[in-house]
Amino acid sequence: MKKILTLLILLATTAMGSQASTPHYWRSDSVRVVRLLEKAATLPPKTNHTLWFARQLRGLPYVAKTLEVNREERLVVNLRQLDCTTYVETVMALALCMKQKAHTFQAFCRNLQRLRYEDGKVAYTHRLHYFTYWIEENVRKGLVADVQGPTPPFTAVQTVRANYMTTHTHLYPMLAAHPQWVAPLRQMERAISGRRYRYIPKGQLRNSKLLRSTIRNGDIIVILTSKKGLDTSHLGIAVWHADGLHMLNASQLHRKVVEEPKLLATYMAEHPSQIGIRIVRAK
Repeated sequence: MKKILTLLILLATTAMGSQASTPHYWRSDSVRVVRLLEKAATLPPKTNHTLWFARQLRGLPYVAKTLEVNREERLVVNLRQLDCTTYVETVMALALCMKQKAHTFQAFCRNLQRLRYEDGKVAYTHRLHYFTYWIEENVRKGLVADVQGPTPPFTAVQTVRANYMTTHTHLYPMLAAHPQWVAPLRQMERAISGRRYRYIPKGQLRNSKLLRSTIRNGDIIVILTSKKGLDTSHLGIAVWHADGLHMLNASQLHRKVVEEPKLLATYMAEHPSQIGIRIVRAK
């Protein structure tokens, strides 16, 4: 079995070629991906794979800026360290593989690349840095749905004003090293600025029949922020407990991927700049 697994990984990475722009990963990452996919393939047909994969990654360390490890952009695959965005992308890419019945590292990399980049092109200026842009692109690709109703609970409207990256370039190592990338990123910011989206205010995150019928296990929870220049501040995967809605996430506070013991409403009440949530669902 071990020899077959190694052969599958070698074949996948060889066949990937330039399409994935020579992915940056450790062998342990590719082994873990294949093992997760092979194990998931043995589960009952009605398994919620998004939630299952989200739980399989619990305990992995939280590390920020895991994509900022190269001078030039490459597809980074890292199942050893995750931030909130790479955690969600990794879970979604694995779930897409199951939908496609493609249990290879090559398929995982292909799906991760589609999710992370505009038009699937591996380039820093094509990476979907703002999650609003991420949602727009992946809705266009038919990979996710942007849940905008019913009203209630989607009773508030966010007007996006994005400029944080281009006004804080020193916080982004690769961008700081390539000032020529600022102009294309400013275009990305302008593309989403002024757009309006319905969301659920954090005061409405009650354990109600309405909320339980609106948000499903495995949905992406997109936490919106009032911080100037930003659209979102955190991401996670929705999971319902008996007491209400919780979130699986790569937590900076806990320093690892956790199934947050606090209710999402309690968690958000402790963060004044968090104003509410959008919901994104895998198709």
